[in-house]
Amino acid sequence: MDALSRLLQQTQHLKKTKYYCLSFFGDWAFSLTGSENIYFYLIQAGSFYIDINDVSRQVYTGDIVMIPNSSKHVCHTSNYHSQSVQELDKTLLEDNKCPADLLKDSSSNAQFIVIECQYDKDLLRPLLSALPAILPEHDDNHDSQFKALGWAVGFLTLESQDERLGKLAMINLWASIVMVECLRTYIESLPERAENWLLAMRDPYLSKTLAILHDSPDHKWTTHELAEKVGMSRSSFTQRFKNIMGVPPLTYLTTYRLCLAARQLRLQHNSIGQISELVGYTSNSTFSQAFKRVYGVSPKTYREQTVVSD
Repeated sequence: MDALSRLLQQTQHLKKTKYYCLSFFGDWAFSLTGSENIYFYLIQAGSFYIDINDVSRQVYTGDIVMIPNSSKHVCHTSNYHSQSVQELDKTLLEDNKCPADLLKDSSSNAQFIVIECQYDKDLLRPLLSALPAILPEHDDNHDSQFKALGWAVGFLTLESQDERLGKLAMINLWASIVMVECLRTYIESLPERAENWLLAMRDPYLSKTLAILHDSPDHKWTTHELAEKVGMSRSSFTQRFKNIMGVPPLTYLTTYRLCLAARQLRLQHNSIGQISELVGYTSNSTFSQAFKRVYGVSPKTYREQTVVSD
């Protein structure tokens, strides 16, 4: 199994997915402010711009765009004025209504679906933080970015017609598929000298290393053992891993273990002792000290303060 598949198999937890069908006419602009969720835009008709901080992207009919890291962004036509930006509030979205028509006689219009997904912050944030503000990163070949827009819209329409069993699970699964497509397209397009740890997914040695670590995080790995597993000398392996990943192999493993532990604590399915063993600690006190260094509180306190509903 490749490294990206292995990583997402354990860390991809999109949940509580919602979607909104929107139509705009005339010269319009809106801002969407929410929690730290992932957003997807499925453009059914028209063209408009999406702005995040100093990044602006024009999207076209047939595009699917992913916004992985922003809790606020602005969508607008080319002729909008900054003072005319409307806040697209949750009441409007929940009622699935169309925003007010601003200029009925204008030929400018857009129809699209916004998909909003919650995710496990601890497990997915390191991956999402390595991504640009908007995916795909370039729109030069927007006609060929995603061939499945019609299928996607049809699927969402079908799911919205009836309250069938497993509806939410199906929508979460579809959003996860789109996320994987966005991620692998971005990783495949990275230049060889890009300063991005996602390059490790393409590296023949490091991709194997990540797959090994994600598959068996509880194993008592040493740098020498990992180097042997991937067929490199210890020194070359350590330097290669640090150059691309930014940290030594065992530092990465410790961070990953504690992310897994944090999620298990929020799920509250296992005792702290069991979680300690699951992520590779033989001593509860050692686990507690390591966890507190990263999260600022003991595992017990963290569990009491946070609850996850999966």
